[in-house]
Amino acid sequence: MKKIDFSFRLFAIGLLLLLLGCSSARVMMPTPNVYLNTEGDPYHNLPKELKGSEVQLFYITDRKPEKNDKGNLHYGFGRSASLAFGTAVVDLGVDMTWDELLQASRTQKRSKPVKLALRQVTEHVRGPHSPIPYTLIDGKIVEEPTLIAERKQLAQAFRRILVQQLALTPRKEVFIYIHGYNNNFDDAAFAMAELWHFLGRIGVPIIYTWPAGYPSALFGYTYDRESSEFTVYHLREALGFIASFPEVEEIHLIAHSRGTDVAVTALRELTLRTRAAGADPRLKFKIHNFILAAPDLDIMVAEQRIDGDKLALSASRFTIYTSPDDRAIGIAKKLSKSPQGRIGTFQPRGYDEVSKEYDGVLWCI
Repeated sequence: MKKIDFSFRLFAIGLLLLLLGCSSARVMMPTPNVYLNTEGDPYHNLPKELKGSEVQLFYITDRKPEKNDKGNLHYGFGRSASLAFGTAVVDLGVDMTWDELLQASRTQKRSKPVKLALRQVTEHVRGPHSPIPYTLIDGKIVEEPTLIAERKQLAQAFRRILVQQLALTPRKEVFIYIHGYNNNFDDAAFAMAELWHFLGRIGVPIIYTWPAGYPSALFGYTYDRESSEFTVYHLREALGFIASFPEVEEIHLIAHSRGTDVAVTALRELTLRTRAAGADPRLKFKIHNFILAAPDLDIMVAEQRIDGDKLALSASRFTIYTSPDDRAIGIAKKLSKSPQGRIGTFQPRGYDEVSKEYDGVLWCI
């Protein structure tokens, strides 16, 4: 059987994110080329619990919880001061058997569209409001002890659930997807379920979903942009929780569009804090792959944060996927009046090949 290398899977996934953009389509993404013309079953080593059209993924969110018309849990674009952890079930092939989904996952010419549906969203635990109040005692910052204890309980409750899922896979790794502008909770869940499926259903899939998707053509981007700044504090908390779990060996961060600014800013702040304490952020936070797809980042800002603060040293592999003709990033450039443009459409001089190493970062164009 022709084996599909993990790095090639990630390469294909990055390209697919560029093609998907901020779409809210409810059919499965195109099959990556690495899955075409392969012999045998690329999922044959999976335990039976991971085979099936329904995919359970984890979510971390600071979206405000709401109730939909049927009284079920729903997350909108409102912001919450507390961080919540839960699980969501996505059906990757409505009314399809596992064999039918497998066949559809290995061809570009599907006999029928593979429809997606969000089946169940369950919030398991919610932490205290943050930031936690503090007092100064003898010149030292002391946060409220009861809220610190509550936050630790939150982390341990999430850890117990996560460990159960890690037990099903030989690779003790987590894949965290951070969506972009104008994406709702469902968009993030569908994207992560598809990405994890085409990554070979290895490790544990997690979406970090922040309060994006404000329903206004005029103010939608500005609201989402400020929400992306609001959520950085919570993403730092979440990464700290997960990295502290001894059962998790590696973390892969996959960020798209405006979510790349969230990811880069959070990693930068963690990096500066960790280096100031004399430690190695790459070892402390276990980040193996850090992937930015169509980054909605000002080039001059990105140069300071990524190159200036040496963020490539905070992950084992740092990859940027750009698309010079990306229309959404072009709009962001006009709205933001970026003097040198956005990193998502940037092409380093002399780098015309598909991928090249540049200042410690792998660029895929």
